[in-house]
Amino acid sequence: MLGAITNAIANPHLTKIAENTITQVGIETTLKAIGRPAAILVDNDISSDTKEYAAAKEFLYQATCLVTYLFLIVPVFKKGGFKLAKNVLFKNHPEFQKFESAKEFEYYTKLAKKSIQDRRLTLQKEKVKDKYHQDVRKDLETNEKPEKYPLIASTIGVFNLLGSVLGLAVLAPQVSHAFIHPALKLLGLEEKNKKHSEKIEHSNKVDTKA
Repeated sequence: MLGAITNAIANPHLTKIAENTITQVGIETTLKAIGRPAAILVDNDISSDTKEYAAAKEFLYQATCLVTYLFLIVPVFKKGGFKLAKNVLFKNHPEFQKFESAKEFEYYTKLAKKSIQDRRLTLQKEKVKDKYHQDVRKDLETNEKPEKYPLIASTIGVFNLLGSVLGLAVLAPQVSHAFIHPALKLLGLEEKNKKHSEKIEHSNKVDTKA
């Protein structure tokens, strides 16, 4: 079972899917946060009071989902996934022994994309002077194309994908719903919508009696 999991994580095609999914989710949720409220506001079949409340509610929902996804779900799954892989799934694997965290690896990949001259200058700075394993540092200082460590990249990508699926389906909606009504109340829209609903209900009762 563990072997099947590690083989799936190491699959480069799955890594590519994970990377594309994360980008797509961010773009799609951003567009929803803008597009859906805008569509509600221009809908002439909806009363102005209902428009304002519905548009604000939709915007807050999508925006909260996006913030939860980008700043909670992705970092937690990335950090946790790296630790799980380093300590359990790929314990003692040489790639994982060279990095202490997902954050350190991601900084490495950014540095590896720079020219060898820029890398050498960066590695002389105090804050990164003793940051890397000696093999990693030597690779950055001497090779035009440093090692990419595909297994680590794949692991981070797969756990990001897992976070996208579970987070957006379960966690983000729960956080959004817990935040939306207090926010609408603070803006005065909750009370306004309540009065509007009561007005419609009263009008319907009058029409029914008539």
